[in-house]
Amino acid sequence: MNWTLEVVVVPVSDVDAAKAFYAERVGFTVDHDTAAGPGVRFVQLTPPGSGCSIVIGTRPGGMAPGSLHGVQLVVRDIRAAREDLAARGVDVGEVQVAGPTGMRPATPDDDLNNVGFIDFADPDGNTWTVQQITARS
Repeated sequence: MNWTLEVVVVPVSDVDAAKAFYAERVGFTVDHDTAAGPGVRFVQLTPPGSGCSIVIGTRPGGMAPGSLHGVQLVVRDIRAAREDLAARGVDVGEVQVAGPTGMRPATPDDDLNNVGFIDFADPDGNTWTVQQITARS
């Protein structure tokens, strides 16, 4: 039996501001923006190449805006991903390397496969981590 993760609910305070952030700054595709009754709205967005989407909206699951932490995206080139996010106006952290002593700033000579990371937050404070994976074991 296959179990697929299809949607992650992201709690936000302002649907329009969050939609603009994820679509225009982060580069997610807007799949749909749906009114589902009086006072209920859902916007589904999907990261490029992903089989999993996010949903933002009014009353999206009872979580407080900004309370989502630990969601991780994966890219093949963390440096290019950081440059893209920064060029789009996202306040994104520097490339970090995970190692036996914790996180440290990346150097130009580092092999970042599986150990290269960047972080960013949306306007509500929901945090995201991006990891480079170019080859899997």
